[in-house]
Amino acid sequence: MEVAGTLVDPLSPTCLDEENNMSVSAVYKVSGMSCGHCEGAVSGEISELPGVSSVKAVASTGEVTVVSAEALREEDVRAAVDEAGFELVGTA
Repeated sequence: MEVAGTLVDPLSPTCLDEENNMSVSAVYKVSGMSCGHCEGAVSGEISELPGVSSVKAVASTGEVTVVSAEALREEDVRAAVDEAGFELVGTA
């Protein structure tokens, strides 16, 4: 699976980006997203976190896939999701 130029193995929390650097992939559950605007708001806030290389939010499933240089602290992700006006339910 590819998320914004990064190869992601959905069964592995680590992956290689286009330059073959190790990255961490995590999937979060977010409640309240219902449209593309919601996806953009959540993606925009999470992408501001240090080390994040890509974010893909899917309103229909409530899943947000984040690829970053290292594992993110859940409280940082929660704060970003809260700033976008939604609620982080946990990891998928």
